[in-house]
Amino acid sequence: MSIKFVLNETSYFGKGAREELPGEILKRRFNKAFVVTDKSLAECGVTTRVTEILDNAGIPYEVYSEVKPNPTIKNVTDGVEACRNSGADVIIAVGGGSSIDTAKGISIVMTNPDRADIVSLNGPSNTINRGMPVIALPTTAGTAAEVTINYVITDEEREIKMVCVDPNDIPILAIIDSDLMATMPKSLAAATGMDALTHAIEGYITKAHNTMSDMFHMEAIKLIFKYLPAAVNEKDDEAIDKMGLAQYIAGMGFSNVGLGIVHSMAHQLGAVYDTPHGLANAILLPTVMRFNGADPATAQRFREILCQIGRPDAANLNDQDVINTFVWMISELSKAVGITQRVRDVGAREEDFEMLADKAMQDPCKPGNPREVSKEDFVELYRQAF
Repeated sequence: MSIKFVLNETSYFGKGAREELPGEILKRRFNKAFVVTDKSLAECGVTTRVTEILDNAGIPYEVYSEVKPNPTIKNVTDGVEACRNSGADVIIAVGGGSSIDTAKGISIVMTNPDRADIVSLNGPSNTINRGMPVIALPTTAGTAAEVTINYVITDEEREIKMVCVDPNDIPILAIIDSDLMATMPKSLAAATGMDALTHAIEGYITKAHNTMSDMFHMEAIKLIFKYLPAAVNEKDDEAIDKMGLAQYIAGMGFSNVGLGIVHSMAHQLGAVYDTPHGLANAILLPTVMRFNGADPATAQRFREILCQIGRPDAANLNDQDVINTFVWMISELSKAVGITQRVRDVGAREEDFEMLADKAMQDPCKPGNPREVSKEDFVELYRQAF
């Protein structure tokens, strides 16, 4: 049985890496850029850190900044119209997963107009054409959208998050500049960092994991446990840089092997209550890992992780002690960066659990979970996290 692994073309890393942007645009002979970002980044000057480089190089561009934190179908359709009217030939995404995901959706529809309804992009895609070229400059250290084949768009009418999986959307260029990530407020840095940890852990235990993805995910887990607190609490330059790298390599892994039911459940909190995605993952991760650890093979995977993050004694612990230790370390990391919320704190209601569970059962991330899960399991997991 063969294993398919898809990676992006070119990436730059490090403080000030955005200075590489004009050279890449000119080398690729693009004439005009369509910059996709969100209002908060535009208003606080983060987007300007990128557009001023375009100005200095004499590269024309137009800005689309209507992206919501949980981007919607309307964000994409409005963006497609604005992009088409701009006459641009390259999209530059500046922001977190929301901006980059919106840019990917725009990119795909620009070259596959038969998917203009957006709804038909949900799930594994069979689009024919490579999307319009996208250059991604992430401002958060979490989603790894700049290197993955996935993007998530909210269908507000049905209150679901569509997980679109399409190799045709992968950016041609990623620029991971820690200067841009350093602008994150503490709460966002914490939530996106825990999002990256969720990607790495779920990717390490998912059914489809393989030697190559294991390599990426284990290294990401080690980096996040080591550097996330300093990146969030001290704004340490090295720690921010390492978190940018950690979330990127986690993305290289999970983009190819999938995720699990932390994401299946978190997607519903985002779709129904507009909960920020990273925060939803952080809240749910300990509860779901305790559930998954009941599978002996997954408990062994936890043991491997613990041995690499400062607990070599885990090699001699029984499965239950391994599960307890791993869940405790995840919870302590969340607390260290200020995440102490429960599901009830983000607006969830007990009377909604059946509805949320129904939606989670249909989520594309569910099949990758190492342990089979029923609707009743989902209801109980939401209740435990409540």
